[in-house]
Amino acid sequence: MGKSNVVDWGPERLRMSPWRGDPNIACLAPAGGRPLQASSLDAVVTELRERGYRSVLTAALTVNEQDTFLAAGFRVHEELHLLRHDLDAVPTLSSVRLRRGRRSDVRAVLDVDNLAFDRFWRFDSLGLADARCATPTSRFRVAEHQVPVAGYAVCGRAATTGYLQRLAVHPSLQGRGIGSSLVVDALRWSRRRGARSVMVNTQSDNSRALVLYERLGFVRELQGLAVLELNLQWP
Repeated sequence: MGKSNVVDWGPERLRMSPWRGDPNIACLAPAGGRPLQASSLDAVVTELRERGYRSVLTAALTVNEQDTFLAAGFRVHEELHLLRHDLDAVPTLSSVRLRRGRRSDVRAVLDVDNLAFDRFWRFDSLGLADARCATPTSRFRVAEHQVPVAGYAVCGRAATTGYLQRLAVHPSLQGRGIGSSLVVDALRWSRRRGARSVMVNTQSDNSRALVLYERLGFVRELQGLAVLELNLQWP
C-alpha cells in the first residue's frame, strides 16, 4: 500500500494508505458512508499486521463511526472540534488575491502546510491528493500576498454538504486576512454548487483556527471527531 486505495472488503468500502507517507503507520477510514462492521475491522487489522505495519491510525471519525474501533482496542489519539456553517449569511470577499491552485504550486503549498502544522498533522503530496479527491467535486485555491503562495485551501462538496478539507497560511503572514479570504471563498463556492452547509474540523487546542471559524459564522457541533490509534506490534 504505497498509495491511498479505496478497496472493497466484503460488503464494505475502506480507504487505506500509509499515514503521511510513513511505511510503519497505516491510515484507515470507512469509505462507504456507514460504520464499519467488527468482522471487517478484525480482518483488516490482521492484514495490516501481516503487511508489517507497526500501528494504524484512523481518519477523523464521528462518534457513531468510533464505536467499532473502540471495541476492537483502538484508543483516542487526538480529539477534534467539528463546526458547521449553514450558509444563511456568507461574509463578503476581501481584497486578498486568490487563484486556482496549479500542479506547479504543490511544492510551495506543502512548504506552507509543513510550517503551519505540527509534525503529526502535516501533509505530504499523498495527503494533499487525498484531500482533493475526498469528495466528488473539489476546489484548490492559493492566496498570493507578498509571495506566490501565502496560503491555500482545499474544499469539496458531496450531495448538499460542503467540506473545508484543509486551510493553511504561512505563519509569518497570519493575521492579514489570508485565512479569512480562503474560508469565505470556500463558503461562497459551496453555496454556488448547491451545498446547504459546510463542515470543518480542527484540533481541540487550535484556538486561533476556532476564533477564525466562529468569527466567520461557523458553530461548534455538540459532538466532535476523533483520530483513533491501535498498536499492531504483538505484546
